Amino acid sequence: MINLPKISVVTPSYNQGQFLEQTILSVLGQNYPYLEYIIIDGGSTDNSVEIIKKYADKLAYWVSESDHGQSHAINKGFEKSTGDILCWLNSDDIYMPDIFQFVTENLNINESQILTGNCIHFSESDSEGVKAEGCNIVQYFSEFDLQNADFITQPSTFWTRKTWESVGNLNEDIDFVFDWEWFLRAKQVGVKYLPVCKTLSLYREHETHKTGTGGDKRQQEIIDLYLQFGENENAIVYKNLLLDKAKLKGTGVRLLKKISSVLQLKLSDIQLLILLYPSKYKKIDNKKLISLFYVIG
Repeated sequence: MINLPKISVVTPSYNQGQFLEQTILSVLGQNYPYLEYIIIDGGSTDNSVEIIKKYADKLAYWVSESDHGQSHAINKGFEKSTGDILCWLNSDDIYMPDIFQFVTENLNINESQILTGNCIHFSESDSEGVKAEGCNIVQYFSEFDLQNADFITQPSTFWTRKTWESVGNLNEDIDFVFDWEWFLRAKQVGVKYLPVCKTLSLYREHETHKTGTGGDKRQQEIIDLYLQFGENENAIVYKNLLLDKAKLKGTGVRLLKKISSVLQLKLSDIQLLILLYPSKYKKIDNKKLISLFYVIG
């Protein structure tokens, strides 16, 4: 047990008191002996600070003060960290039980490595109960390119300190896709990705979920990211898809779907777009088109 690596977990939080305690307990409940848990709260006005103080004696560091956004808060946390393995867990997500031991057994702390596993995306409401959907990260790595789509689920991702030092901090000028941008920088500098077929976290979707409320700003960040990494075609096709996907709800398309159903032809949305706008999409690699369509959500 003496040789176990230290794991540093950073939780950025702002007014997520309704979920924060579940997040904290999922970290502390790992019962990992060499845990360094850091919480960076952005000056919450709800009951978050009260919850943090409840577990203060089990934290390596915590603070509640205004910051410049989520990526800034995470960077602040990692500046305080001393662990061999690093990760962050947002204040509305949850770790699966007993996964830290698995992570330490599969990451080489002397190498630049990123381990990423499966995740269960879930939502819950009084009217519909709990809805959940899994993923297959090993399959995604074999079929898709990270430069086309961010298929990595951040809460199921861990990396070595050597990785963090070689890639650098998160980009604090990005609000919504800073994790994807960091993963792409890691790929650029030759960090080795280790996709594993094991569910490591639960990713909560709710009404105030940040990714779901990004709107135009998130879309522009994605376009900028494609351009930053030399994917000019992706930027063009992504902008076209944003416009044309909305048209799939039109009367004419609904009629086309009914006709295809009668003929027992199951046309996907992507197949419909190729059929409707062949000059835009017919020559685009199908896997790339699927990836870009996925990014739109």
